[in-house]
Amino acid sequence: MKTTMIVALGLLALPLAISAQQPADTTRPAPPPPPATVSIPVDFSGVLYMNFQYRGDAGPAKSSNKFDLERAYLTFRMPAGDRASIRITADVFQQTTAPNDAFYRGWVIRAKYAYLQYDYLKSATGWNGLARAGLLHNVVIDHAETFWPRWISQTPVERAGFFASSDAGVATQLTFPNKFGEIYATIVNGPGYASRETDRFKDYAARLSLTPFGRSDNKLLKTFALTGWTYIGAVASSFAAGGVGQIGPVGVSLPRTRSGVFVGIRDPRLSAGAEWDTRNDARETGANTIASPRAEVDSTGRLLAGFAAIKPFQLMNDQSTFPLGLVARWDRLKPNTGTDGYINTVIGGLTWDLNKKTALSLDYQEVTPRSGAIAAATKTYFLHLVANF
Repeated sequence: MKTTMIVALGLLALPLAISAQQPADTTRPAPPPPPATVSIPVDFSGVLYMNFQYRGDAGPAKSSNKFDLERAYLTFRMPAGDRASIRITADVFQQTTAPNDAFYRGWVIRAKYAYLQYDYLKSATGWNGLARAGLLHNVVIDHAETFWPRWISQTPVERAGFFASSDAGVATQLTFPNKFGEIYATIVNGPGYASRETDRFKDYAARLSLTPFGRSDNKLLKTFALTGWTYIGAVASSFAAGGVGQIGPVGVSLPRTRSGVFVGIRDPRLSAGAEWDTRNDARETGANTIASPRAEVDSTGRLLAGFAAIKPFQLMNDQSTFPLGLVARWDRLKPNTGTDGYINTVIGGLTWDLNKKTALSLDYQEVTPRSGAIAAATKTYFLHLVANF
C-alpha cells in the first residue's frame, strides 16, 4: 500500500516537473492595451417654469383654471477648441397653434439658442470681445431679464411683441475695462427663433450698456446700468411675388424699426428698472391692382414700463435670510400714437424663495384696454414656480 501511494504521487507530480523544465513561450503576443478614453467636458443646466392660474375676469373665461407647465429650458455648453465654445438650449413647450390634431398638440422641443462662440479678444487690461454665429440672443430682451424675474412674466418689450428673444444670425460683444459696460450688436433674419426666414431682408441692431459705478463699494450703486438700443429691420411686401391681375411684383421692403432706453439696478435684495421704447411698422392697403392700387401706411407705437422686485427684510438687514419678497410692475402700450387707444398691464404679488435655486410667486396680472384699443381684457391670479438646476 505504501509503495502504491508513492507511485501515485510521483505520477501526479510528473507533469509539473516537465512543465517547469519547458522554456517560456515568447512567441505569444502581449494583450493589446485598453482603448483610450476621450473626456469632453459638458456643462448641463436648465430651468423649469410652472404655474397654476385662475381667471377672475367676467365673461366666458370666468373661473377657468389650469395647471400649466409653461416651458423647460435645457442648456448644454461645451468647448470647441481654443477660445471657442458651443451653447445649445432646447426649449420644451406645449404646442397649441398646430392643426387640430392630437398628434400635433402635445409637448414638443425646439432650439432656443444654438450658436458657436469665439472669444477673439482677451486682454489683461479688461477689454474682452466675442463673436457668435447661429441661433443667438436678440439685442435687449436677455439684458432686461437680468433685472426682471422672467419666470413671472415676459419682459415688457417681449410681451408687447416688439421682436422675439432670439433669432438666427451673427453677433459680437465688446466688454469695456473697469466694469464700465459693454456693447452688443447683431445681424439677424428677423422672424425670430420660432420661424424660418421668410424674405431676403435682414435686421440690424445694437445695444450700449454703461455701468459707470461698476467699481463702487456700494452694492446697489455698482449695479446701476444705463442702456440705449436700436433695431433697424425690414419685411417684404405681401405682393413681393406679384400675382394674377396685379400691377406687378413689389420689391421694396416695409420698415420694422424699434429703439429704446432702459435704466435699472439689480441686486438680490432689490432689482428695479424703467424703460421707454418706440416702434415703427408699416402695413399695406389695396390689392396692388389698377382698380385698387397698393398704398403703404405707417404706424408708430410707444411703450412705457417700470418694475421692482424687493426683499424688504434683507434690504433692511444684510444678515437676514428671510425669503419673503414683493414684486410690482406697470406697462402702458400705445399700439398707435395716431389714435387714443392704449393697453395697461399691471402685475403685483409676493415671492418666496424655497432655496437659492427655487422660488414661488403668488401674483395677480391684469390687462386692460382703454379708449378703443383692441386687446383682450384679463384678470388672472397665478401661483408661479421656477426651479433652476
